[in-house]
Amino acid sequence: MPNDFNQQIIDEFRANGGRVGGPFEGGRLLLLTTTGTRSGARHTTPVGYLPDGGERVLVIASAGGAPRHPDWFHNLVADPRVTVEAGVFTYEAEAVVLEGPERDRAFARAVEADPGWAEYQARTERVIPVVALQEIPGPPNIAAASFGAAVKSVHDGFRRELALIREEIAGSGTGPGIGAQLRVNCLTVCAGVHHHHTGEDIGMFPLLAEHHPELAPVLDRLRDEHVRIAELVEDLRKVVSAEGADAVRVRAEVERLTEELESHLLYEEEQLIPVLDPQVS
Repeated sequence: MPNDFNQQIIDEFRANGGRVGGPFEGGRLLLLTTTGTRSGARHTTPVGYLPDGGERVLVIASAGGAPRHPDWFHNLVADPRVTVEAGVFTYEAEAVVLEGPERDRAFARAVEADPGWAEYQARTERVIPVVALQEIPGPPNIAAASFGAAVKSVHDGFRRELALIREEIAGSGTGPGIGAQLRVNCLTVCAGVHHHHTGEDIGMFPLLAEHHPELAPVLDRLRDEHVRIAELVEDLRKVVSAEGADAVRVRAEVERLTEELESHLLYEEEQLIPVLDPQVS
C-alpha cells in the first residue's frame, strides 16, 4: 500500500491530468505500477523521470541515497512488465535495468542536469540503478472525462515540458554548449510535437471534416500551422544536435517554438473543444 504522502500525490496526479503541487510541482513525474515480488499485488509509486527520446523514459532508483534499493525496483527486476501513467495517458512498458557504460552515461546526464543525483550516490555504497521504461505498442488508454478534455490535457503537457526546458536553458548559462540531458529533453519534445500533429492530421482532422464540414477553414488553418511548427521543430532539432550547440541559439529557437505553438494550441482549443464536447459548451 502507498504511504499517505504518496497516496496524496497519486490522487492529485490522477485528478488533475498529471499536475501536482508540493515538491513535485512543475517537475517531470509519472506513476509507476509494479507487481509485488511476494504478494503479487499491484503497487503504484510516484517517481520522477528523465526523457530519453523515442518511446522510453528513464527512472532512477535513488531512494534518496538510502542503503537499499526501493521496493519498486526489486519488483520490476522480478517482473519487468509495468504500467506507466503519464498525464492522461496510461500504457504498458517493459522495464530494462541499464548496465555498464549505458547506465553510467545516463546517470552522468542526470547529474549534469541536477547535481542532487550525485549527492544521493555519495550517501550510499550501492550503485544507484537507472531503469529505462520502454513503451509496449498498443492502443492508447486515455483517462479524461471527454475527448476535448484529453486534447486540452495533451496540450498542457507540451506547455509544461516547454516551460521546464526554458527554465533549464536559463539555468545553463550563456557559455558554449548545452548539457546532454537538456539536448535529449529538447529532442524529445520535438518528437512529441511531431507525433501529436501527425496523429491529428491523419486521424482527428479527417474525422472532424467528415462530420463537421463547416470546420473546413479552421482545419485548413490548423494544418497550415502544423507545417509552420514542423519547420520550427526542425530548426530547433538542428541547433540542438549541432556539435557544441550554442545555448543562446537554442534558447532563441525554444522561444520561437513556444510562442508559435502556444498561439496554435489556444486557437485549436477555442475552435475545436466546443465541437468535441458540445454537452459542455
